[in-house]
Amino acid sequence: MTDSSFFVKLVETEAELESAISVRFRVFVAEQNVPPEEELDEEDAAATHVIALHHGSIVGTGRLLSRDSTVAIIGRMAVDKSWRRQGVGGLILKFLEDEARTQGMRQSVLHAQEYVKSFYAAHGYREHGDPFMEVDILHIEMRKDL
Repeated sequence: MTDSSFFVKLVETEAELESAISVRFRVFVAEQNVPPEEELDEEDAAATHVIALHHGSIVGTGRLLSRDSTVAIIGRMAVDKSWRRQGVGGLILKFLEDEARTQGMRQSVLHAQEYVKSFYAAHGYREHGDPFMEVDILHIEMRKDL
């Protein structure tokens, strides 16, 4: 993306984390009807969270977990509706992959909602296994070597 008004960074403060969770709630709970108790989980405490900013406003987020020391689990990627299809998701994904490499991970795994699997495929992810339901939304596991 050529628009330098967007950038992605690690969450460093409690306020940034709260803003990231707010984006997730707007996207997953308000738009997609994911139950609020399903959106927050115990893995948030252990995750590496990132945020995408536009002129100081947080417009997207994602998180990184580790299955073991070599497999990154990317998840909870969300971009506010008005900022979609502007490259923000790609910036978040690249940042999370770079962070996973920095942490020594060699593969990335994620659960893509069926309607955005082409986004992940365009970033090098391959479908793995059969589609499945997660929080009443059709998903497919996707993997990429880092």
